[in-house]
Amino acid sequence: MENVPQLLNVKNKGTFLQFVDSLIACKYNVTWFVVDSKRYGVPQRRKRLVLFASRFGPISIIPPTHGRPITVRDAIEHLPPINNGETLGNDPLHSARKLSPLNLTRIRHTPEGGGWRQWPKSLILDCHKTENGRLFGSVYGRMKWDEVSPTMTTFCVGLSNGRFGHPSQDRAISLREAAILQSFPEQYDFIDESLPFSSTRIAKHIGNAVPVRLGQAIALSIKNHLKEHGKA
Repeated sequence: MENVPQLLNVKNKGTFLQFVDSLIACKYNVTWFVVDSKRYGVPQRRKRLVLFASRFGPISIIPPTHGRPITVRDAIEHLPPINNGETLGNDPLHSARKLSPLNLTRIRHTPEGGGWRQWPKSLILDCHKTENGRLFGSVYGRMKWDEVSPTMTTFCVGLSNGRFGHPSQDRAISLREAAILQSFPEQYDFIDESLPFSSTRIAKHIGNAVPVRLGQAIALSIKNHLKEHGKA
């Protein structure tokens, strides 16, 4: 099982432990880990709760595969630049949503790693002037080239939904860039030819996915476990 670490919060932990107890009652050996995806080659700030259950014995997750995190620069700097609202001709997923003139002005006033707090007062939304609004400092933000990206969500190509601004180009990240930051292969095709193209639907697939390299680490952990018990 893979899910959010918040399952271990005080509010949810009782339910989680009941689930663990039910697995143990069914004679499973249960182990769980909070895994930092960037330690397994995912260029992203994403911690996940991973639970293993096996009747052969406890399963350990493999040691981290990456000492130095892969940065946003490592992951996407090589991609061809595109403008706000533009799609690269030979890659329909390297497509950036078109910003309104006001939001285009806002991102032009946003430095790398910055957000709305660096804007002139005339550009700041009224909601961010309230006490609660000041807490949401990452919305309309740009990523930093030499750090991992923020967590990719189902709204990962929307400038107003988080720190999803490109580090240097005046636009939100493209679907392709979001997929790469989830460690999908660069040519991975999310397009279903039987359906109308929908960036919203594809962004939801990308944001909800288990990062590919984390999935590989989990799969290898299970494979090693099966080998240890002569089952593979």
